[in-house]
Amino acid sequence: MKKWLIRAAIIVVIIAGWWILKATAFAPKPVTVEVAQAELGTVEQTITNSRAGKVKAERRASLSPEIGGRVVSIPHKEGSVIEAGSLLLAMDDHQQRAQLNLAERARDQAAAEAEASCLNAQRAAREHKRVAALEGSGLVSSDELDQVASKDAASAAACKAAQAAVKRAGASVVVAERELAKTRIVAPFSGVIAKVSTQVGEWITPSPPGLPIPPVIDLYDPESIDIEAPMDEVDAAELKIGQKVKVTVDAYRGKTFIGQIWRVAPYVLDVESQNRTIAIDVRLDDADFAHHLLPGTSADVEVILAVHQHVLRIPTAALLEGDRVLVLDHGRLKSVKIKVALRNWDYTEVASGISAGTRVVTSLDRPGTVAGAAAKVEGATDGR
Repeated sequence: MKKWLIRAAIIVVIIAGWWILKATAFAPKPVTVEVAQAELGTVEQTITNSRAGKVKAERRASLSPEIGGRVVSIPHKEGSVIEAGSLLLAMDDHQQRAQLNLAERARDQAAAEAEASCLNAQRAAREHKRVAALEGSGLVSSDELDQVASKDAASAAACKAAQAAVKRAGASVVVAERELAKTRIVAPFSGVIAKVSTQVGEWITPSPPGLPIPPVIDLYDPESIDIEAPMDEVDAAELKIGQKVKVTVDAYRGKTFIGQIWRVAPYVLDVESQNRTIAIDVRLDDADFAHHLLPGTSADVEVILAVHQHVLRIPTAALLEGDRVLVLDHGRLKSVKIKVALRNWDYTEVASGISAGTRVVTSLDRPGTVAGAAAKVEGATDGR
């Protein structure tokens, strides 16, 4: 009996030693995790653009000449700020000025001829009146009176024809002036010259039908800068004019700008090989800053649908499928079901399931980060 007791004691010691070794020397190392505490704060429900948006000028003109010609002057360089009506480009206008001069001379000649014709008409009218006064005296015959009356009518008609010729000559002057104006490109509004694609001495032509030719001058108004962003069609019902938005611009990393929607496209854009999207236009609240944005710059937009303040929140990176989180509790990871309210890319509002101060795991992509695993906080020395 004594031998069996000794053997049993030895077996118990061996088993106990094994478990001790398994729990210490052979125990798996705790997984190192990053955690964040559930805390009170603000959570916004937002929707974002499905593809990158861009800065654009709502008022922008691609200018080309109406006629062909040789460029003789480009007064302003790219980047210049100009006023409405400023000359942007001039072409050789010798032929157009010669045509205008010819039309003006023709108008002057027609005016002189009209003046002479109308003086004759006035004289014929006086002669007709004088002869008509003598009709009952027997001093003039009816045939003579008829001749005088016919001359009076013919002279009056000639005067009217000459006056019409003056108007026609005046119209020819206007046409010549319009042709002369076509040799110049002037700014339709105040703005900034974005691009000039020709040089002095080059021959430029207008774009013929069916054959697009790039414009020679690109002009935009910095006062009309806004952001255009394509939103997924599934969010179309949520988009309203006047909604607040957050805008980030690639050229200003780490900064967020506030604006609002001023236009929602009345149709969904269907482009092959791309998701169906609906475009929105956003105007920044800081108009002075918007003037410095360069058209074509990439930008992203977050439309704010709702805002909850002073609510319990956790980083959205801590949320698992099925609205669960991994909680670090006494060195072990525990899966906890929570009730979610508002959420965005950064934070998720927690309606119930955990309390303020609860540590939730945010490094969910690390190997071994599963419920039940031993864990310690990255950088901690006490293992907790």
